[in-house]
Amino acid sequence: MNIGIVGLGLMGGSLALSLQKLPFVTSVVGSDHNLEHQKIALARGLVHAIVPFEMLKERCDVIFFAVPVDGVIRLLNQCTDLAGSDKTLIDLGSTKAVIVQAIPESIRKNFVAAHPMTGTEQFGPNAAVEGLYTEKVVVMCDLEHSGEIQRLIALRLFRAINMQIHTMAANQHDRHAAFISHMPHVISYALANTVLAQEEKENILTLAAGGFRSMSRLAQSSPSMWEDIFRQNRENVLEAVELFERELATLKKALLAEDYTSLHHEMKNANKLHEIFS
Repeated sequence: MNIGIVGLGLMGGSLALSLQKLPFVTSVVGSDHNLEHQKIALARGLVHAIVPFEMLKERCDVIFFAVPVDGVIRLLNQCTDLAGSDKTLIDLGSTKAVIVQAIPESIRKNFVAAHPMTGTEQFGPNAAVEGLYTEKVVVMCDLEHSGEIQRLIALRLFRAINMQIHTMAANQHDRHAAFISHMPHVISYALANTVLAQEEKENILTLAAGGFRSMSRLAQSSPSMWEDIFRQNRENVLEAVELFERELATLKKALLAEDYTSLHHEMKNANKLHEIFS
């Protein structure tokens, strides 16, 4: 099986490292519009070769799109010449509804919508690491619209790199992702800006320990990528932020009223979240 990966940053580069280890994968080639990314990817051995997108389409059985959602849509519209083939097109975008609505009908069966729930705040090919996908969840959306061959190939690849597979509708995925991924990024950016706006921010940050560092870590994420995500999933993100604001207002109200019994109750209730994880 020959595999192509478009976009050789954190997600695409890390995926390439995992796929190269599979015994049934013959080659992993890449395509990236960033010349510096191309050099780094080759120097690090993320892919066997860098080729133009048109050549990648021709020689690869499976193509992963590890680029922002707008880029995925643009590239998929350049794949209509693959209609009727058995090639498999898999995107790794953070939002799904916009993509599945935009996919050209002629290649809908070739396409599998997927979102690996993994990543770090780092980006670019230097951020690529082995094992990024191991034991992580991958959500596969609207599989009933993908061809049988394409479904089986996508499942085989994700299982081979030891991912946990979940399926759901694209709209359902986007709402869930707003709560567990997109809203936390909004909060992290806001937290970082709150501290940066203080006159004595350097002194404040000298006190920063694990809690602040953990909560502000996501604020290092790529603004360009997250601007796209917030725009594409705007309604769901707004709903999640508004519900968060209600919970924050409840805690603020208890503090204003010096109602520490209610404050304790709210915190105790929040403790239940990790009972679900355990």
